[in-house]
Amino acid sequence: MENAIQVSGLRKTFGQQVAIEDVSFNVKKGEIFGLLGPSGSGKTTTIKILTGELKQTTGDVHVLDTDASSFDSTQFKSKIGILSDNSSLYERLTVYDNLKLFCKLYDAPLERIDVILEEVNLKNDRNKVVSKLSKGMKQRILLAKALVHQPELVFLDEPTSALDPGNVIHIHRGLQKLNEAGTTIFLTTHDMEEATKLCDRVAFLDNGKIQELGNPDELRFKYSTHDFHIETTMNEKLVLENDSKNADQIRDLIAAGKVKSIQSDKPTLGDVFLQLTGKELV
Repeated sequence: MENAIQVSGLRKTFGQQVAIEDVSFNVKKGEIFGLLGPSGSGKTTTIKILTGELKQTTGDVHVLDTDASSFDSTQFKSKIGILSDNSSLYERLTVYDNLKLFCKLYDAPLERIDVILEEVNLKNDRNKVVSKLSKGMKQRILLAKALVHQPELVFLDEPTSALDPGNVIHIHRGLQKLNEAGTTIFLTTHDMEEATKLCDRVAFLDNGKIQELGNPDELRFKYSTHDFHIETTMNEKLVLENDSKNADQIRDLIAAGKVKSIQSDKPTLGDVFLQLTGKELV
């Protein structure tokens, strides 16, 4: 499968401070790729390099077959969508007029506005002035702005951080639908449930370095103890090694009707990150 993003030996320094150190990875066209890590790990810096907002110190970076030296071209910008901490809106304009300006900038049909407002659950708010809206609603407008011109590749930096659970579900459905239509999504998030649900692959970034990379379920299996967690009808909670020596005990509990629930150990992505780095993903 062809790559949408190819990064090799990426390094970024700010004076004497090293933000990114020898990072290499690829993102396949048509996948949802998650870059996970705590605040200060280098996630936002990486996105800014991939979108041309920052220049790398060293390393090779290609996005949609474009070298980093050409990221400021109009042709490249028209192929990507960005939701980042620098994204902004015209507060005095309505929701519709904000998106209308962006459509004109990228020569996108105005008919796209109502379609994308439906995707972010804001169709009934199209004529409201942005300054009157909540933080969560503004976040959804910024997401609509990143998607309205139907980019090939979307960079989403914490896209659901200000949203309530209902709208998070709505946005997730919209992103999955967008991805199924062929759009590649590069996502950063603190929400491990979100990453597990959406991402085909994830990379753990800590102290500017990638610590692990892979499919979420495969990583959870790789770092599992594979122990059995059993809750009995007497409300006992047992942890038994996945070992032949425990087979008789497990069988006897089941035969006696004493098992309320049984499951094998499967850590969350947050648990995996903690094992790898000793840090919480917060």
